[in-house]
Amino acid sequence: MGPRPLYRSRSDRWLAGVCGGVGEYFGIDPVIVRILAVIIPGFGWVAYLICALVIPVEP
Repeated sequence: MGPRPLYRSRSDRWLAGVCGGVGEYFGIDPVIVRILAVIIPGFGWVAYLICALVIPVEP
């Protein structure tokens, strides 16, 4: 069994579902991921947009 795929969330999303998908993947609350995405320098909107384009939506 290989690694699980990372998907953007369809159900837990505010914009594109990136933080919701990352939260589901790591088994943590997506609110924590959203807070970290805002306070960690370097993640920012550019990285969020890249993730939104690269990570597929969950089937």
